[in-house]
Amino acid sequence: MKRRFQHQIGIFIILLMSFCGFQVGAETYPNKSVKIVVGFSPGGGPDITARILGQKLSEKWGQSVIIENKPGAGANIATQYVASSKPDGYTLLSVSNAFAIAPAIYSKLPFDTLKDLEGVTLTATGAALVLISPNLKINSVAELIALAKKDPGKYTFSSAGVGSGSHFGAEILQAKAGVEFLHVPTKGIPEGITEVLSGRVDFFISPYASAINMVRDGRARAIAITSIQRGKEFPNLPTVAESVPGYQWEFWYGLIAPRNTPKEVLAQIAQAVKRINQLPDVKERYAGLGLEPISSTPDEFDKLIKAQVSELIRIAKAAKITAE
Repeated sequence: MKRRFQHQIGIFIILLMSFCGFQVGAETYPNKSVKIVVGFSPGGGPDITARILGQKLSEKWGQSVIIENKPGAGANIATQYVASSKPDGYTLLSVSNAFAIAPAIYSKLPFDTLKDLEGVTLTATGAALVLISPNLKINSVAELIALAKKDPGKYTFSSAGVGSGSHFGAEILQAKAGVEFLHVPTKGIPEGITEVLSGRVDFFISPYASAINMVRDGRARAIAITSIQRGKEFPNLPTVAESVPGYQWEFWYGLIAPRNTPKEVLAQIAQAVKRINQLPDVKERYAGLGLEPISSTPDEFDKLIKAQVSELIRIAKAAKITAE
């Protein structure tokens, strides 16, 4: 009886120590360097937001935050790397809408977007600008739609590649307006912009940050913004929704972690990002890029990703968009 009691006490102590150890681990996170992986080359939204946050997180935590670019395969190389990493909060992935687009355009992925990874927090959002060819003497999306209805398939749009955010933005416009444009994919955002500025294509839905300086100095002409409300910098620039009711397409950015990362760690990172995004200098840096800092709980981000994956799969099937 005495031995059985001692055995039970021993098990209790082990369980208590394990629980306390877990709690201490969560409370002392991070106690070493944190890596934020980016699936694209330096300079894009996921890279810029990761570097802004990385610097501030490093200052806040007293630990180095390393930004590692692993471009290729539409960010799938980086995503697989993080999905297979230890779920301890020390390897994170900086993502954009491309994270939700991947399962919509690839029939096979080396990871399950919804099962192998989970959201930490949104970090920023940004609208897009509808850039128009200098050859088209129109001033609104309504006029562009009218042209497309008159000559289906004649008018063209460039994109940053099949399945890119700029591609989906235009596909949603076609679906909402009931018109048909001709898609001209390019290698990336700079090439997509070049095509429309040269007049070789008729329009391009560009991330705000990529085109804002060109619009400011008159090198590019925008006829609309894709957010649900007009932008602060160009209050006279109408939204697409003013011509096509219900249209909205915005780029979002966030942090993702391997599935089964401790909830306490996810919440701690999300809270740190929320505080950082409230800093005046961070708001100013984002504003200069046409981005708005935004935060969320891990659960809120998971719900957003799940909803958008479902919606993009539907759109991809209807438009027969595939990256293979």
